[in-house]
Amino acid sequence: MSAVLQDRPGAGVEVTHHLPGQDALLSSAAREFLAGLHRTFEGERQARLGARRARQQAFDAGALPDFRSDTAHIRQGDWSVAPTPAPLLDRRVEITGPVDPKMVINALNSGANCYMADFEDSTAPTWANLLTGQQALRAAISGALVHEAGGKRYELRPQAEQAVLLVRPRGWHLDEKHVLVDGARMAGALFDAGLFCYHNAHVLAGKGRGPYFYLPKLQSMEEAALWEQVFAAIEAQLGLPHGQIKVTVLIETLPAAFEMDEILHALKDRIVGLNCGRWDYIFSYIKTFRRHRDRVLPERGQVTMTQPFLRAYSELLIQTCHRRGAHAMGGMAAQIPIGSDAEANAAALARVRADKLREVTAGHDGTWVAHPALIPLAREVFDARMPGPHQRQVTRDDVSVSRDDLITPSRGTISRKGFEGNVEVCVRYLAAWLAGNGCVPIHHLMEDAATAEIARTQLWQWLHFAEADAGAEPLALEDGTPVDYALLERALIGLPSQLASQPGLPGAGHVSEAIGMLDRLTHADELAEFLTLPAYERID
Repeated sequence: MSAVLQDRPGAGVEVTHHLPGQDALLSSAAREFLAGLHRTFEGERQARLGARRARQQAFDAGALPDFRSDTAHIRQGDWSVAPTPAPLLDRRVEITGPVDPKMVINALNSGANCYMADFEDSTAPTWANLLTGQQALRAAISGALVHEAGGKRYELRPQAEQAVLLVRPRGWHLDEKHVLVDGARMAGALFDAGLFCYHNAHVLAGKGRGPYFYLPKLQSMEEAALWEQVFAAIEAQLGLPHGQIKVTVLIETLPAAFEMDEILHALKDRIVGLNCGRWDYIFSYIKTFRRHRDRVLPERGQVTMTQPFLRAYSELLIQTCHRRGAHAMGGMAAQIPIGSDAEANAAALARVRADKLREVTAGHDGTWVAHPALIPLAREVFDARMPGPHQRQVTRDDVSVSRDDLITPSRGTISRKGFEGNVEVCVRYLAAWLAGNGCVPIHHLMEDAATAEIARTQLWQWLHFAEADAGAEPLALEDGTPVDYALLERALIGLPSQLASQPGLPGAGHVSEAIGMLDRLTHADELAEFLTLPAYERID
């Protein structure tokens, strides 16, 4: 049953910022549509966020995530998700990125099968970025998007040559502070998805292209069920058939890895796949076990998808999806071309090739890249091993994953370079984010909020477990240097001069502010749930 949107025309909707052209997007009717979503679903959203906090408190007290006993009948049942629409049958290469007009054009023209337009981890949610993104997608869908910059004109290819568009709204935890309904902030998720559907759903449905969404950072089947209610209500309000809106869910939190069947079931009328959101998944592992000394991970570079706990997560996702008739999408290759060093570039491409070969051999139906130059390589690997549009016939009956398989950490070390690299990535990414840039190339990797969160949460955990306790050795770098706040302070003190030597550094004017934020966040007694929550209060 779909919810009926609660609507009181003309009452209680306040947009706190105004930019040229926004009235065409946020007309009175559009504002009331968004307000109806807020009034109908905000109470349940807050209940879900409260359930997250309670679950984390249990983990902090020593509990471990596990498969749910109350949903065993779903995992054991014989059921499938709804059929996949034709445009989403072949998703072997997907490109992701922010929603600025140049990126939208280049991604749709890139030769990838699909483009995930990202309002979440790779977009800093300034009001200008959000509205520009919505305007760019609306223009692209109508075929009218053109962008001129640096004396160059960017235009869309014909639709038949374009990647299929999927949109990733923000997660349930993020507010939209620029839109108040009855004095309260909207959910960023409802603003992003609601406004996009309001303007584009009928056009996309008429073209047989959606609307299609990627849903981020879910932690439970109940959160998936909330999205089901939202999309059913949007369809009813806009006069679309039930199930017209299709979704892919990113399994990028540790709790969600134990509820993959349940999430598919909650969205079974519209879900077409799950995705291994590897970077956020590692971040979630650290955050879930932030108080568990025995589950501290080594530096990020050693936590690869070949580690047993990550391989188990990937293979369980493939088995679960293919059993239910859904796609199992692989994860992001964050490398970007290194034009200045042929040898380093060749090594980076070799790592991408090995990662994509691992994915297609395991049974994934497609993969992600962050840069257009990686599309031919990823396509070559998948074409060689996956001649059909997907490989859902690969059932992976050999896979048997236990609770412990998913939570036993990888072992390794912390090098000085790894520690200082985490500090640098945090500061550089946060400085760029505060300046409005959510997708930042750092050391030939495309960093977004997920990868910065790994660095930030690792620093907090390492530093809070720095001292020896009962039965545990004090944490130290592999050269024997203690991991302590003096080590962090030395890294922070050296950063401004190090970064000042890099011309054109994104967010250069915010480096001192970013250093101060990281220092406070790492010293705090409690780990902040998301870096972007305190940072959001400092933009616009």
